[in-house]
Amino acid sequence: MAKVESKNKQNPKLVQSELQDGRASLALEYYLGRNETPVLDESGNHVLYTEGAMKGKPKYKIKHIRKREALNLYIRLHPRNRQERTQNKNTLALAEKIRFECEQEFLEDRVGYRLKKDGENNFIRYFRKHCENELYSKPVRCNYKTSCIRFVKFLEATPRFQRYTSFLRMELITPEMVTGFTDYLKTVAKGEGAHKSYYMFRTVILHAIEEGLMKKNPCKGIVIHRDLNTLKKEILTIDEIKRLAATHYKGEDTALQRAFLFCCFTGIRWCDAVCLTYANVDFSARMLRFNQQKTEGRSAHSGVTIPLSAALLKLIGEPAQPSEKIFNITCYRTTAITRLQKWVKTAGISKTITWHCARHSFAVNVLGAGANIKTVASLMGHSSIKMTEKYLHVIDQQKQDAINSLGDLDYDCEAVSV
Repeated sequence: MAKVESKNKQNPKLVQSELQDGRASLALEYYLGRNETPVLDESGNHVLYTEGAMKGKPKYKIKHIRKREALNLYIRLHPRNRQERTQNKNTLALAEKIRFECEQEFLEDRVGYRLKKDGENNFIRYFRKHCENELYSKPVRCNYKTSCIRFVKFLEATPRFQRYTSFLRMELITPEMVTGFTDYLKTVAKGEGAHKSYYMFRTVILHAIEEGLMKKNPCKGIVIHRDLNTLKKEILTIDEIKRLAATHYKGEDTALQRAFLFCCFTGIRWCDAVCLTYANVDFSARMLRFNQQKTEGRSAHSGVTIPLSAALLKLIGEPAQPSEKIFNITCYRTTAITRLQKWVKTAGISKTITWHCARHSFAVNVLGAGANIKTVASLMGHSSIKMTEKYLHVIDQQKQDAINSLGDLDYDCEAVSV
């Protein structure tokens, strides 16, 4: 007969209840303390002990408080063969493991006891590990890195947090610190940058909680509100893009310029443009096919197919080896943005242009030309048209600006004779 052996000092204890089908149900029994109720006589006076070591002391009725929690695990009371005995052994081992983990949580909650963990306790180092995790795609790692850099700079810029720039214990991250970080992000980030950096920071916090490194979520209830219908990035008009294409200067980066123009007419991101190879191009069908790095493996809409016009085929150039990159960009993204902005300035365009502006410009320009919103959403690889609708607000604003540009009409209705 299988029995549960449990020591009296264990809390919770592993207990079993016999069932009619020859099995026993396993459960955890917690001891939550006791209630002492004074024993009173008919007159309401406290009854005292009259003999023994307790003579003269008041009597109390003691009620022990216990709570039972079913594990949904079962063992055979009378195992008939080796297989059933082995199954009982494995089930009891699992139940004991659960009991031990629950015991540590129970002790921590009730008396402040904390089971020593071998995990990371330095949040700064833990955050940087996410920046280097090869399981994430390169764009995701870049987002983690940007968020981490901004968090450290926030600590450096805040006098009372400056001592935590290299070592910050998990339990020292408070809602006050998180609120300060969100306020800091709103001042240093542009466009969706503040929301994205906070999202990555909050994701790291949630991972730490899941791994048992943090007990409470300091981000709970703290959000960065954003207007999804507002496009904060600059937009290049078709005329400005054509002006860029016609602008050349000494020491220009032709590969980078070709790639940027290609993005303006296809809406693809920097991370996808720099990775495009001739294997992604079907010259006979005049099609470009690739998977978006940002959503690959996480979305059913990561695959994108874009028809290629004569202008786009000219930017791609003649067919080459399938593994050869279409745009041989050798500089890092920060250097690419510097060179891009120099090109924009040389063209006489007074806008703050980043690489992602090409994607926004594509959406606004094709929608403004009358393209269907579902078609644009498909070309951009959006999972739903809700992500594309924000560009419609830019079109509406442009229409309003066009009407307003006509100026006032100096016409006095009252002066018209009847």
